[in-house]
Amino acid sequence: VQLVESGGGMVQPGGSLRLSCAASGFTFSNYDMNWVRQAPGKGPEWVSSIATDGRRTVYADSVKGRFTISRDNAKKTLYLQMNNLKPEDTALYYCARDYFGTTGWYLPGQGTQVTVSS
Repeated sequence: VQLVESGGGMVQPGGSLRLSCAASGFTFSNYDMNWVRQAPGKGPEWVSSIATDGRRTVYADSVKGRFTISRDNAKKTLYLQMNNLKPEDTALYYCARDYFGTTGWYLPGQGTQVTVSS
């Protein structure tokens, strides 16, 4: 499993960013996918999930109405459109395929840093 995140950066509160995650090493279209974030000094926090065909999406309450998850199975790419960003959204953002009950989220990528600050 290889997942490469990109698109992060520094924005002011109220700004927008679009994250991408390029997947390889597995059949992307066969798996539900997720975005997970980790703020400094905190554990991983689930942000959003999307079903294999993109028709079903779920969001954490903290991002509902501001973030939109999507995917392009032909391009093997996962996206996260983030609008109306808040300082509390500052974190390292990862895409993730697997969650293990004993060890938590498997995060093979390097993540992409999102910093929201004035």
